[in-house]
Amino acid sequence: MFEKILIANRGEIALRIQRACRAMGIKTVTVYSEADSEAKYVKLADESVCIGPAPVAQSYLNIPAIISAAEVTDAEAIHPGYGFLSENADFAERVEKSGFVFIGPRPETIRLMGDKVSAKNAMKAAGVPCVPGSDGALPENTDAIKKVVKEIGYPVIIKAAGGGGGRGMRVVHTEAALPNAVIVTRNEAQAAFGNPVVYAEKYLENPRHIEFQLLIDEQGNAVHLGERDCSLQRRHQKILEEAPASGISEALRKKIGERCAEACRQIKYRGVGTFEFLFENNEFYFIEMNTRLQVEHPVTEAVTGIDLVQAQINVAAGKALPFKQKDIEIKGHAIECRVNAEDAYKLTPSAGRITQYHAPGGPGVRVDTHVYHNYMVPPYYDSMIGKIITYGDTREQAIARMRIALSETVVQGIKTNIPLHLDLLSDATFLNGQFSIHYLEHKLALHNQKADN
Repeated sequence: MFEKILIANRGEIALRIQRACRAMGIKTVTVYSEADSEAKYVKLADESVCIGPAPVAQSYLNIPAIISAAEVTDAEAIHPGYGFLSENADFAERVEKSGFVFIGPRPETIRLMGDKVSAKNAMKAAGVPCVPGSDGALPENTDAIKKVVKEIGYPVIIKAAGGGGGRGMRVVHTEAALPNAVIVTRNEAQAAFGNPVVYAEKYLENPRHIEFQLLIDEQGNAVHLGERDCSLQRRHQKILEEAPASGISEALRKKIGERCAEACRQIKYRGVGTFEFLFENNEFYFIEMNTRLQVEHPVTEAVTGIDLVQAQINVAAGKALPFKQKDIEIKGHAIECRVNAEDAYKLTPSAGRITQYHAPGGPGVRVDTHVYHNYMVPPYYDSMIGKIITYGDTREQAIARMRIALSETVVQGIKTNIPLHLDLLSDATFLNGQFSIHYLEHKLALHNQKADN
């Protein structure tokens, strides 16, 4: 086992990884920007290294600075968390070539699954159901593009092959709008990802967003840990997730989970990974794979009892999984609410000092956050300041506990989206589980329209 791990991230996930390491008796090195010098996890780390000023390009995306920090502190492995460099194959490669262990998949696997076209082809080969779409990148010729899309059937969504985070995608309803949509998306893709390749997929009208959690060791043992419903999103960013997803039969869970596990074995995956699907009319359609830990991993931990961060570290150290698929049991229900420093309905960021802070508690309540009383929320990074997770024997109990937890939470000095979460938890459509990926956007638009009037 490693003696020392460098955590190449910030915020609540840096603290989450640090806690897992401490529980395993592993020392930690925290890297931080000048803006994060007062962070809790920086003070709690065995060693900490400032890697640059606030802008991410000069700190959390600064590969030479992170590698240097690992060298001067004699760290043996680097955990990338999520976001930032976690799915950057070049970073993973630099880590390993510099003599450290990258706690994640191999660089070549990250590249394979990071390109949406090659990922889809790999999934088709493994028998994972995919959204109907172009067989690879769209051609350059406009007439050829029209022919491809006509075979798929309108509406379609044009996507960047190297995209992610909701960027580089455009819905097209008519042939007349197609040529311009392809040009604009290609330009966006080149600017944002340095890769102009785009492809087309059938646009599903009202799907849910359901993802499967996978865990695979170096020996090729692969298990799935069930699914999560992540349909409540704004601007393609999730804000509330739950496990398991409502209305998924045990037979369907087993079928899709096993296909995902087989796909992982075929591509020689290692570590944790998430298969994201659109789900409509009781059919799953693969959209992408995240080759890292997910923000919403705690809900899976709650219903399976498996610590995913410790599992990542064990796998990276070469240990075999201590369980088989037959040992995985999904019990109860868990919900996660992402607490963001932003206006609950207009979504404008709200950086500043937290003048009062009180975390909730009680049975089945978990809080993952790095903030504290008098903490200064910097304006340079993602607006998420924490996550509240509740667990119950049933979905109804998990929801009731979340209502109580949110009502007990005090964050003053800045705005948060807690009012929106409380609104959702009493929303009839949410309570009956009949929502799609578009539901929250429509709800926000309606609320803001009424407020403006």
